[in-house]
Amino acid sequence: MLRALAVDDEQPSLEELLYLLNADPRVTSVEGASDATGALRRINRALESGPDGPDAIDVVFLDIHMPGLDGLDLARLLTGFAKPPLVVFVTAHEDFAVQAFDLKAVDYVLKPVRKERLAEAVRRADQLMDKTPRIPVHEPDPDHISVELGGVTRFVAVEDITHVEAHGDYARLHTGQGSHLVRIPLSTLEERWRSRGFVRIHRSHLVSLGHIGELRLDAGTVSVLIGDVELQVSRRHARELRDLLMHRRTTG
Repeated sequence: MLRALAVDDEQPSLEELLYLLNADPRVTSVEGASDATGALRRINRALESGPDGPDAIDVVFLDIHMPGLDGLDLARLLTGFAKPPLVVFVTAHEDFAVQAFDLKAVDYVLKPVRKERLAEAVRRADQLMDKTPRIPVHEPDPDHISVELGGVTRFVAVEDITHVEAHGDYARLHTGQGSHLVRIPLSTLEERWRSRGFVRIHRSHLVSLGHIGELRLDAGTVSVLIGDVELQVSRRHARELRDLLMHRRTTG
């Protein structure tokens, strides 16, 4: 039984797709989204909920041409997750089938959508779900954070992270070897890693005190140097940062 999300920026097409999916007995629930950004937020909630959680989504029925982030962009983002939902493209354009199947799409349904053709796409998704084992998700130890690289889960040591950059509901972790995008807000990491020497220096940046090489003052502005990266410190956070660095120096 499938939990589905339908994504289409054209309201009549979205309503028709929702109607047809609701009528299929293999679909237990279906929600709609009018753009890829909204769909990504909903999928993030599903991934955080886990495959057996109340917000889980098994399959996304996805239009391609949408304003902003299009369907192919969204599908590419999903390939970076260890356990993404299945994807069925539903589009009026034949030209993107090769790209769609390169992205491991379950099916490619052309508009106008016929009930029988959509039912076949649902059957394929349902069959794949039956063959997919449900693997329990375990929390990594507090010294590491899990990141997704090409569908493979790896663990990055927190002590190797020099600074963190906010990307909306995501955060980019920077290490000496590269960077990793994770589905965790910066505020959550700030709370989680405060005791490990991380401090907010700007609404967009969290830094590890142990990786700060220099504190720079120039014409009333404050910045820190981490490796060869210079990050600005907001006026709101400058005093706290100076106090923490001074305390660390005197106690270290």
